[in-house]
Amino acid sequence: MYMTTLTDLSLSLSMKVRKAQANEDEKKKRKKAVLFCLSEDKKHIILEEGQEILTGDVGVTVQDPYLHFVKMLPPDDCRYALYDATYETKETKKEDLVFIFWAPDGAPLKSKMIYASSKDAIKKKFTGIKHEWQVNGLEDIKDRRTLADKLGGSSVITLEGSPL
Repeated sequence: MYMTTLTDLSLSLSMKVRKAQANEDEKKKRKKAVLFCLSEDKKHIILEEGQEILTGDVGVTVQDPYLHFVKMLPPDDCRYALYDATYETKETKKEDLVFIFWAPDGAPLKSKMIYASSKDAIKKKFTGIKHEWQVNGLEDIKDRRTLADKLGGSSVITLEGSPL
């Protein structure tokens, strides 16, 4: 079984949906999306360096956080991801943490097997995950409506501020 590192454990605290107690600086440093990969020796799940979106980047260096996130996914290998989705239903605004298991068809079989067998171990390390989504290719994730369906189906009217 593969283990996550302490870096990953502290990440869950910054990914949690926070309400009024966070000041503006804390909000900007909050992570909107992160990718995890296996270490080179394939024994640890680690935060993939440079593969994150901070809430403070949205509207500044990242115009559409969902499309930016989709472009971060490697076309030929597996990843785990946490995505802090902001959306509106007909009744209210919501924010939910989504765990994504990215296993594209072109990924090596061995990689798919390792990631699949350690998925539960990493999921247990994070609190507040509301939705889980296994994605097997770009066609399954590139349209934001697919994520909206996971979040609440036809009641979702916007995702990341963009109408569906």
